[in-house]
Amino acid sequence: MNKYKLTETTKTWCGITLYQIQALISFGNISKGELGGFIEKTENLADEGNAWVFGNAWVSGNAQVSGNAWVFGNAWVSGDARVSGDALVYGDALVYGDALVSGNARVYGNARVYGNARVFGNAQVYGNAWVFGNAQVSGDARVYGDAQVSGDALVSGDARVYGDAWVSGEIKLTSILCSRFNFEFDWQINLWNKLEKKFETELKKKEVR
Repeated sequence: MNKYKLTETTKTWCGITLYQIQALISFGNISKGELGGFIEKTENLADEGNAWVFGNAWVSGNAQVSGNAWVFGNAWVSGDARVSGDALVYGDALVYGDALVSGNARVYGNARVYGNARVFGNAQVYGNAWVFGNAQVSGDARVYGDAQVSGDALVSGDARVYGDAWVSGEIKLTSILCSRFNFEFDWQINLWNKLEKKFETELKKKEVR
């Protein structure tokens, strides 16, 4: 049995017609008859699971929301993007291209995730941050502020990328990074970590004195 239907309430954007959805049955936190957000076609929202699109959120193209994922606020998922698992995309966030947001990941604020980027695990991307290219953000990592992660960069563990920091190339970042610098190579990250540790050691010596 289908869990929702396309209503006659529509929005048109750049020649694309989007239809407001309405729940046909109660499931998860959704009540029968409840109106949702807007999708271009039924393939955009899986019937299985508790996935839902709320409010002014849009899903278009070949994008799909599945599992228990939610898209809400003014968020937009398009292209061939996938939002799955228990992931949340909200605020004014955009997920597009071949991007994947899954697991317990959160993408929100004015964040952009696109290209072949992957955000998964418990990772969060928010603020004005961008994750794109073949970049991956996973684990408990956070990317926020005006930070950008791109190329083949891997950001995982408890890493933090924020401020005006740029992480690109083939870097693998697993530690905390507090920076306004741009990093393209692992040796730059290693040098930064050494400087941070040295600074922390000197600071502790001063506190002892």
